[in-house]
Amino acid sequence: MLCQKCQKRVANIQFTQIINNNKHVLYLCENCAKEEGKLKIGPPFSINDFFSGIMGVPYLSSVSPHSQEVICNTCKMSYDDFKKTGKIGCADCYKTYGEKLMPLLKRLHGNVQYNGKIPEKIYSRVKASREIRKLKEQLNVCIKNEEYEKAAQIRDKIKEMEAEEI
Repeated sequence: MLCQKCQKRVANIQFTQIINNNKHVLYLCENCAKEEGKLKIGPPFSINDFFSGIMGVPYLSSVSPHSQEVICNTCKMSYDDFKKTGKIGCADCYKTYGEKLMPLLKRLHGNVQYNGKIPEKIYSRVKASREIRKLKEQLNVCIKNEEYEKAAQIRDKIKEMEAEEI
């Protein structure tokens, strides 16, 4: 099929546009598509772009001179290197980059704390103890905020759950 604009070259690009439920198809060659501004050929897509996009960190091809370099003492990897590759160098990088990684980990994994797998035999006990721990944290917050009625309700619930565990 020939290009619908120049009628000279082979059309190897198809543009489909739907306007008011009417489908319009346009077949163009690469040159005409570039002229129309419908084709922008850039560098090939890389895996670094993919991981950087998932983590919400823009991929930077060069290190910004204004950024303060944070470098891991163990593996000598900088935070900018992490942003480029999307990979952590070692276990100490988590300590070095600390709070910068937390939003990324939460977005990727849904949580920043790994809870691991729990055997079915003890799952109900572990779940109850985690729930009691959360309730105790809520109780402390209520006491600090002087919400004594709510604190009393939480205290009673904790006592009830602890009695069930025994």
